[in-house]
Amino acid sequence: MALDRKRSVRDRGSVRSRGSSSASSSDPREKLKDCCRQFVAFMFTQVGVGALVVSYAIMGAFAFMAIEGESENSENNDHVAHLRSSCLSRLWNVTDHLNVLEERKWKLDVRQVLLDHQQAMALAIKGGYDGRTNQERWTFPSALMFSLSVFTMIGFGHLVPRTQWGKIATMLYAVFGIPVYVLYFMNMGQVLASCFKWFYCKLVRCVNSAGAVDELSDDMDEESYSGLVIVPSTACLWVWLTYLAVGTIMFAEWENWEYLDACYFCVTSLCKIGMGDFVPGANLQASSNQTKLIINFVYLLVGMGIIAMCYNLMKEEILVRLQELKADLIERLQDVSGRMRR
Repeated sequence: MALDRKRSVRDRGSVRSRGSSSASSSDPREKLKDCCRQFVAFMFTQVGVGALVVSYAIMGAFAFMAIEGESENSENNDHVAHLRSSCLSRLWNVTDHLNVLEERKWKLDVRQVLLDHQQAMALAIKGGYDGRTNQERWTFPSALMFSLSVFTMIGFGHLVPRTQWGKIATMLYAVFGIPVYVLYFMNMGQVLASCFKWFYCKLVRCVNSAGAVDELSDDMDEESYSGLVIVPSTACLWVWLTYLAVGTIMFAEWENWEYLDACYFCVTSLCKIGMGDFVPGANLQASSNQTKLIINFVYLLVGMGIIAMCYNLMKEEILVRLQELKADLIERLQDVSGRMRR
């Protein structure tokens, strides 16, 4: 009887546990929580962080297009139109008043009118006038480049928000975007460093096809062997210089820049200095040049990942060298102390 009671209690407990587990699995709130946990875990992986950065940039591009592109044309356009009509009116009045009887006086007055108009146009250009409407200025590629320059802290400065809501959106976009970029910088650097180290280990094995190094590598798995190999700083510098040379040639051919100017743009952009005096397609409206802006976006985003990769690999080499130096110093100090004891 006692055994039967225990069995019945166990059966009831198992039934209850099954019912509770099935109820929790069928609960939509639990499913939603599980989906949120899986989504957050994915977003903190290497692939998720890269997708997050690209999505954040695209979201910012559409947001700034809606805020700045759909706004009314800036006051500079209306002011320039007024300056032109005023200049024409003054020229007509001078011509109508003096006619052709006082040619010398007419030339002096016309020269003064044109000089005043030139000075007024110079002030308008300094104020941001470039002859384009807001819709032409805030295209998707231009807004995408602006978004990239905000959360990567490059800040080219060739395209800036003019409206109050645009300025508020830029501040909020930078506050939330900069941590996302830092997370991308760290994760992308680790991913590219692992890939490049794997490729470098394969290359070392191919080069050292015979000898003690190859016999040692045959007895080890891939992970153990890659842990012994340290990528030298010279290899990192060659990778960065190659990527820099590709960008220099690409922008020099596309934008008709001098090679020095193209190299100057690549270095200042990848190092996040962002002078803003050279920007690809900044003053052009053709669709091909808009496509070049998207390629420029990809080039800068990948280039910053390569810089993070070089940083991780060079940091690893420096730490190994410091450990070797520490061990060497300890060995020498022990040797000196042993001699002094003798």
